[in-house]
Amino acid sequence: MDRERRWPDALLALALLAIGLVGTAPAGVNQGVDAEPGAYPLVVVAALAVAVRRRRPLVTLAVVTAATTAYLMLGYPYGPILLSFFVAVYTVAAYRPVRDAAVAGAGALAALLAYVLFGARSPGLVGLMPVAAWVVVPFAAGVTARLSREAAARNRTDEARRLADVERLRVAREVHDVVGHGLAAIHLQAEIALHLLDRRPEQAEAALTAISRTSKEALDELRVTLTVVRREEAADERAPAPGLDQLPQLRERLAGAGVPVTVEVTGAPLALPVAVDLAAYRVVQEALTNVLRHAGPASAAVRVGYAPGEVTVEVTDTGRGGDAVPEPSGGSGLAGMRERVTALGGTFSAGPAAPGGFRVHATLPLREAA
Repeated sequence: MDRERRWPDALLALALLAIGLVGTAPAGVNQGVDAEPGAYPLVVVAALAVAVRRRRPLVTLAVVTAATTAYLMLGYPYGPILLSFFVAVYTVAAYRPVRDAAVAGAGALAALLAYVLFGARSPGLVGLMPVAAWVVVPFAAGVTARLSREAAARNRTDEARRLADVERLRVAREVHDVVGHGLAAIHLQAEIALHLLDRRPEQAEAALTAISRTSKEALDELRVTLTVVRREEAADERAPAPGLDQLPQLRERLAGAGVPVTVEVTGAPLALPVAVDLAAYRVVQEALTNVLRHAGPASAAVRVGYAPGEVTVEVTDTGRGGDAVPEPSGGSGLAGMRERVTALGGTFSAGPAAPGGFRVHATLPLREAA
């Protein structure tokens, strides 16, 4: 038992000791029974045993029960020693398994029943109910407290498991975005390199260089994403979390894959919350990945707008249009973008653009949704 739990038990034992030493004599006066000096050592033993009640609950109950039974058998007045007994029974019920607690409680009850039958001031059978109550009431209270504590622990475990599942889904989505975009760019660059390898080897070399650069950037970004899984390691400071400030690198990567991308920023750039910055970047990245995969020969335009309280991102392309970009049923593609945006309290739309091509538009509030 750690020190934080020892101190309260020690203070409780001292409080019971003080109450026992001060209250035993007045209790005897009220009952017309002298509290002889021999009663006080038993009161002291019962009270001090409570100091280890949570470290040794069964030992505490055994000592307190023995002291209390001896106290009553000798005919001393009903008094504060019964408070120590109450606490001992409660502790066993609250901190031991039900079977162990029930056996210990039955033993304590049997000891008190011996007083009812053979004590110097035996109350006779009429005393069975009051004596039983000194065991049953604290036992029931202890069991209730233990069940409540276990239920709270289960709730905390379930919540931790739920949060872990949410985190795993978030990481999976991040990995999908990173790997999907990187592989799409690498695939197109590899196709270009293979096409030019025999006729224009110098251009093929440029494509291979772009493949090397794109793969390194994707791996760096993937490493940052996966640091959340290995929490004992700090995030790699050499590769910061993706955000809108990395749009130039993203544009260069797409240009190397054969998709010209223009980036237009309106409004004064603002410091965005991390979740908003990441979501905006992922929307742009996923939209451009779809251009790589589905639009055919096309160019793309990215527009970022900063306004008071929100940031908007828009990606349009001149490709084959919306029919070439199917809506996924799972948590990727357009569905994944929509999920990201709406989770932060934003709005998302995607569809064919006039006179042709495809348009993705998202508005994100700068204050994250609760």
